Amino acid sequence: MSIAQPVLRAEKISKQVSSPEGTLAILADVDLSIQAGETVAIIGASGAGKSTLLALLAGLDEPTDGRIWLNGAELTALDEDGRAAVRAQHVGFVFQSFHLVPSLTAIENVMLPLELAGKSGAREAASEVLERVGLMPRREHYPRQLSGGEQQRVAIARAFVTRPALLFADEPTGNLDSATGERIIELLFELNRGAQTTLVVVTHDNAIAQRCGRTIRIDAGKVAA
Repeated sequence: MSIAQPVLRAEKISKQVSSPEGTLAILADVDLSIQAGETVAIIGASGAGKSTLLALLAGLDEPTDGRIWLNGAELTALDEDGRAAVRAQHVGFVFQSFHLVPSLTAIENVMLPLELAGKSGAREAASEVLERVGLMPRREHYPRQLSGGEQQRVAIARAFVTRPALLFADEPTGNLDSATGERIIELLFELNRGAQTTLVVVTHDNAIAQRCGRTIRIDAGKVAA
């Protein structure tokens, strides 16, 4: 169902960085709007600016110019602490390199965002989502004791445990073999359907992009027509 207010909106965002050769434009005048419940793939060649765009949309980085709204909050009007508060309340992440805390068990990694937010019932909620990703028997294992696919399943459980309005996935199968990657993507979309989360995935994999309801192509820092 379409709603008047998009869950994610970017208006004329640009990102420039300094380099030995001078100022480098990574993104230029990007506009986009994503409605609640959409599944959107951001695709493009390596170096096109996909991951930079995701970082800006999630409030992990600040644009040089432009404005971004996430679930009604203007990220570009907030300081780092303000953006972190918005992420903690509304956003889940799945990264290519898992980003699990090595000193925590699987269940402790999944509990972490709930505990950081001061939520009660963290262990029960983490157990429920670990059950859904098929990892309850491995809940007391540390990341080093898990395969790559198992680590990514823990990361997906951690992303969904807060019931985020938006889930950002950056090349979620990039470090996995093709068969494991296919199972991870199946799981990601299955959980997403159940949670009715808005999913934004950066990928170079056309098979993943085709599973999304819409594709945004980034070419040399701009949204391609």
